[in-house]
Amino acid sequence: MKPVRIYLTDWCPFCSRARMLLDRKGLSYEAIDVDGAPETRKWLTEATGQRTIPQIFIGDESVGGYTELAALERSGALDMKLAG
Repeated sequence: MKPVRIYLTDWCPFCSRARMLLDRKGLSYEAIDVDGAPETRKWLTEATGQRTIPQIFIGDESVGGYTELAALERSGALDMKLAG
């Protein structure tokens, strides 16, 4: 299974939703708090073209934020991405 990383803040409701979705699936993931981390936020913007959080990576692939993660789950594509 590919590793999952989620860049987030504690106060973001979409971050909480993304974590709940991953937790419901029983997935382990690395949560990286970007609150007060301007260099990490700058890197995220450069890597994804997005300024919003959360930003979720499966392996080295950026899959977007919560909305995109939920869409992947609804379509069944999330499990395929996780498997490789």
